[in-house]
Amino acid sequence: MKKLVNGIVNFREKLKPSYRERFAELALGQSPDALFIGCSDSRVAVNVFASTDPGDLFVVRNVGNMVPPCGPDGHSTADGSEAAAIEFALGSLNVSHIIVCGHSECGAMQAIAGGRKNVKSLHLRSWLRHGEAGLKDLIRKPYFAKKHSRHNRLSQLNVLRQIENLKTYPMIQERLKEGTLNLHGWWFELGRADVYAFEPSQEKFVLFNRRQAMRIINRLEKKKS
Repeated sequence: MKKLVNGIVNFREKLKPSYRERFAELALGQSPDALFIGCSDSRVAVNVFASTDPGDLFVVRNVGNMVPPCGPDGHSTADGSEAAAIEFALGSLNVSHIIVCGHSECGAMQAIAGGRKNVKSLHLRSWLRHGEAGLKDLIRKPYFAKKHSRHNRLSQLNVLRQIENLKTYPMIQERLKEGTLNLHGWWFELGRADVYAFEPSQEKFVLFNRRQAMRIINRLEKKKS
C-alpha cells in the first residue's frame, strides 16, 4: 500500500503534466479500439506488455479471464457483469476487436486442474465452473501445447473456450456476421514476459514477434478490403 500511495504522489508531481492533455481529451469521452478480457492476476500488466496508453483499451478482468456464456434466452448464465461490459463495449463504444488473454501459472487454472471440488471458497468454486470445459479439451486434444505443464495447457485451451463462449452472445453473433468484429486469443508467459497469439492456420499459440504481428495486421487489412 505504501508503494501505491507514493506512486500517486509521484504521478502528480512528475508524470501528470505529460499526461494532462491526453486526460483532458479522455474527459470528453472514450473511443477504445478493443475490449480486453484478462485475468485479475496482478502479474498480468497489459499496459506494460502491450505498451498501451490511457484510453486504448476497455478492460474487463476477473479470476481466470472467464466469459460466462449466454443461455438460449440470450441472458448470461452468471451474474451479468461480463455481459454488461460486452454490451457496453459493442453498443456504446463500438469496439471492433475483443481480446481474451490468459497467462502461465494461472491460479484459477491450477485450481481447476486440481479439481474444483477441492476449492474451499464458495464463490470461487462456483465461478471456476466456467473454465471446467477446458478439462474435456485436454483429453480431446492431447497434442495441444504438449510442451507445457498441464495447467498451462489448460490455460491456453481456456482462452479458446472463452472465445467460443463469446460467440454465444447475440450482439457478438450479429457483429461477426456483419464482419465488423474480430476475436483474438492471447497468452502471456510470465517467466519470459513473452506474449503469444493464437494462430488459427497453425492451431496453436505463436510467439508475438514482428512476423506474427505483420501476419495479423495483413489479415485484418485483407478483411477490410
